[in-house]
Amino acid sequence: MKQSIWNDLGVTTSLLGFGCMRFPVNAEGKIDEAQASAMLEAARAAGVNYFDTAWPYHGGDSERFLGRFLQRWPRDSYYLATKMPGFGDMTLEKAKETFAEQCRRLQTDHFDFYLMHAMSRQRYQLFKEQGILDWCAQLKAEGRIRYLGFSFHDDYEVFEQILNDRPWDFCQIQYNYMDTDTQAGDKGYALAEARGIPVIVMEPVKGGTLAALPDQAAAPLRALRPDASLASWALRWVGSHANVKMILSGMSSMEQVRDNLATFARFEPLSDTEQAALAKTKAILLSRVRNGCTACRYCMPCPAGVDIPGSFSVWNSFGMYQDAAGARRRWAAMDESKKPLNCVKCGKCESVCPQQLPIRTHLAQVQAELDAL
Repeated sequence: MKQSIWNDLGVTTSLLGFGCMRFPVNAEGKIDEAQASAMLEAARAAGVNYFDTAWPYHGGDSERFLGRFLQRWPRDSYYLATKMPGFGDMTLEKAKETFAEQCRRLQTDHFDFYLMHAMSRQRYQLFKEQGILDWCAQLKAEGRIRYLGFSFHDDYEVFEQILNDRPWDFCQIQYNYMDTDTQAGDKGYALAEARGIPVIVMEPVKGGTLAALPDQAAAPLRALRPDASLASWALRWVGSHANVKMILSGMSSMEQVRDNLATFARFEPLSDTEQAALAKTKAILLSRVRNGCTACRYCMPCPAGVDIPGSFSVWNSFGMYQDAAGARRRWAAMDESKKPLNCVKCGKCESVCPQQLPIRTHLAQVQAELDAL
């Protein structure tokens, strides 16, 4: 198993971490504990020693199940990570109650890696105002938290603000070869590297999207390594970045566990030839985008309540990856009042669109195409 040496922290972890948010589930939607246990055991046997969970995963059952499961192993033989939830009106009092409950769920008196979960501008400001950040720093001083960091979901400017605001032991970002200009992206990675702050990567396979590409997009990769999984390409791209110390994979089947273990057991950074092939794959995917919406949001708010960039996001993603099941899920989850069918064709959006997109025409196409799924 490929290992990571975190020089400033003085720890050594597996480069592959087990993300505990997508365990297999049974007919009732609950964690299939027999399958999940077998997956965790297989990962552990191969050298994985980092396990990441969070308060809301599997409706809270991820922390509870993992807490029971980990009792079979010595506490000092693995690294346990969880997160302070950032949703709702979190107060310092609630944060203290949450931390205590997490210790009970996970049956531990300390966490090796502890994160402020899914930080955005508003959430981070709330955590500062409520004193939650200072209190977590106090927990670190007491040894209840060994290393303190944050996970991030906002734009680069907010990432820069948070990263520079206080001392951090690490940060966790969404990063993959398609999301280099999304959220923290390349610029955020480079900033963390320049600051000497280790990076943990989530969504390296973009929620599984990069593990099942259209044939045309996969062709450059297949030509070089016909037997390699598409997921392995995505993982190797992330692992080729020197300051990425941990790559989280939310594995949901034993097949995925075995494939990921094979990738990291004989881990190879991408060669120049492979980087070029992956660039071709990315270019092919980008060429399949339905329109040039950049989610700048100049068109918002829509007078009729339509989520214009959200609608185009689902449409463009479907165009790129041809993932009908994923598009159906995202389309079904969108509030009906925000779908394009509510467009009154006033044209306000088109008058301010920097890309000069025919938004009204495209919205009608979005509705028709995604409804047809």
